[in-house]
Amino acid sequence: MRQFRHRTGMRAAAYLFTLIVLVYAVVFMGTPYVVYQPGDASEVAPMIKVENEDTAEKGTFMMTTVSASYANVALLLYSALNPNAEIDRKAERLGDQTEEEYTATQVYYMSSSQSNAVEAAYKAAKIPFRNTTEYLFVFSVPGETGHRQFKPGDKILSVAGHQVTDPEALSLLLSSRKVGDQVAVSLERDGKKLAEDVTLVEIKDSGKTAVRPGLGVVIGAVQKVEASEAGREVNFTDTDVGGPSAGLMFTMEIYNRLTKGDLTKGYRVAGTGTIDPSGEVGPIGGVQFKIVAADRKGAEIFFVPVKNYAVAKAKADKIGAKMKLVPVTTVSDAIQYMEKLPVKP
Repeated sequence: MRQFRHRTGMRAAAYLFTLIVLVYAVVFMGTPYVVYQPGDASEVAPMIKVENEDTAEKGTFMMTTVSASYANVALLLYSALNPNAEIDRKAERLGDQTEEEYTATQVYYMSSSQSNAVEAAYKAAKIPFRNTTEYLFVFSVPGETGHRQFKPGDKILSVAGHQVTDPEALSLLLSSRKVGDQVAVSLERDGKKLAEDVTLVEIKDSGKTAVRPGLGVVIGAVQKVEASEAGREVNFTDTDVGGPSAGLMFTMEIYNRLTKGDLTKGYRVAGTGTIDPSGEVGPIGGVQFKIVAADRKGAEIFFVPVKNYAVAKAKADKIGAKMKLVPVTTVSDAIQYMEKLPVKP
């Protein structure tokens, strides 16, 4: 009897161990894949603040997103049965970047998209403006030097007591120092201010033989567009998404609130597309997922970059979407389309 109980206990322990290993492999073990699915269609109005705005807006402008998840085995199995999901290799998404660097780059793209949207909207509304540079943004920290001081996504607020918002100005500031010198750097990371003493490292610019002292990070300047006249400022809240593809819909919302009347005409208007300061609309990735997201949120109109139209139309037809797809090349195309629409009864 004891031997029987012993064997039964051993079997139970073996089954439990196997189950634990199986659950870990399916749920917790990572894979080299990423799964793309429809994200959301979110109203952009709560993301934007405009001084002295025109508040007449019975409809809504919506940005659309793609959900990208680093896949475990369970998600891969689910995605294989989901007609609206696609599986790709993580390496294709990241390129030569780490996950941290990729995320930081998407944050920078979103910031640039917002600045471009403000400028394009000011131009369309004929409001004078000026460009200023807010801060330097850290994309990556190559090699080992500086890893403990900097992280991708950091904002550099000041160096050696000077506010430096331009990469060239930073290079000029450090040119009087030597490799190995320390400089005080003020940073912002995840909303918190940090003070670091950073040892300058040797920097060799592409195509040049001479070296210079630097911080050892890859940086970019973050621009801010300000109205030249008081009471017309535009600011963004935290959108909690990255990438440049909401540019067109940001521009539409800002323009609507800077000008008199309701450009939405009471419709639920979704869309996608990058925006440049002149108002040109550029193509984006994953439009097929955004079509599904917009359809699920009851969008009646969907603005799509001309180069993405064929893929968007094919997906809309496949899922039986009833919304009107409108191809555009500029923000003016989108504005003119909305101005010609009758007010929704």
